[in-house]
Amino acid sequence: MTMPTPYDITAATSLLDADALTRLRRLELIARDVVEGFVSGRHRSPTKGFSSEFAEHREYSAGDNLRDLDWRIYGRTDRYYVKQYIEETNLRATLLVDASGSMAYRGRRAQQRDGQPLSKFEYARYLAACLSYLLINQQDAVGLVTFDTDIKRYIPPRSRRSHLRFLLDELNRTEAGGETALAPILHDIAETVHRRGLMIIISDLFGDPADLIKALQHFRFKKHEVILFHLMAEEELVFPFERWSEFTDLENPDRRILIDPPAIRAVYLKEVRGFIDKLQSACGRMRIDYVQISTRLAFDTALSNYLVHRRRLAAVAGRGGGGG
Repeated sequence: MTMPTPYDITAATSLLDADALTRLRRLELIARDVVEGFVSGRHRSPTKGFSSEFAEHREYSAGDNLRDLDWRIYGRTDRYYVKQYIEETNLRATLLVDASGSMAYRGRRAQQRDGQPLSKFEYARYLAACLSYLLINQQDAVGLVTFDTDIKRYIPPRSRRSHLRFLLDELNRTEAGGETALAPILHDIAETVHRRGLMIIISDLFGDPADLIKALQHFRFKKHEVILFHLMAEEELVFPFERWSEFTDLENPDRRILIDPPAIRAVYLKEVRGFIDKLQSACGRMRIDYVQISTRLAFDTALSNYLVHRRRLAAVAGRGGGGG
């Protein structure tokens, strides 16, 4: 089977921009903590093995390679199971993309595509698509979880190049809607993903900060490394509104409130800053990368800035003989 080139992929989906990938292609996402994998030279691994080494069986799900079906088990149980092998990969990464209603907010100052500003969710899709491309290009396995109040879709990590198109198709068909239950969902995911790896959360993080911090601690307790991309529209960060306005809750359109923005701006900004500071401080204590991004910044610039910063930190840690 011929593997798709980067240009085949970008021609097949609107989520991968050829110019953005050209700028990002020389960058890598390096695991900072010990991971379970086998490609030498990129991530540290606590184990050794071969990509053909059998690991376990699990139930078949859409997108799995039919060649991995175990027909003997099907003959005994009349149910489809696939053989799981220890993949020739350094890292198993799972992208957790918030598809709740609040992510549909489309600030006027956001990056534009096709003549209109991107919503937070559309921005998250581009970010997730680029991360998927980069990780699979480095022979790492990538999975996807989309969620609002419940998990909408869970695609287990795979490292095959053909898996990238499957991830992009799922991101393309997902729409933002529904209320947020972020902390409980993160707890559920922490229990669902058993093998330790890298959890990349992309969300506006609407929720109680104390509950969110406990959910993040759950990931760390399970030995996962975590990167938290906190997406906010520029309007949410600076609250530039001047006139009396009716604000609508995107997760429950029946909730509306009439506000005089100048009268509450100082209090609002103080609350937002306090919220960000709590999360940032807690993430620092847990060795979680907290990355606050405004949708006003081009997504490839935001991602490039973060990857360069992460690489510098890894280099400093390496010179100091630091470990995970």
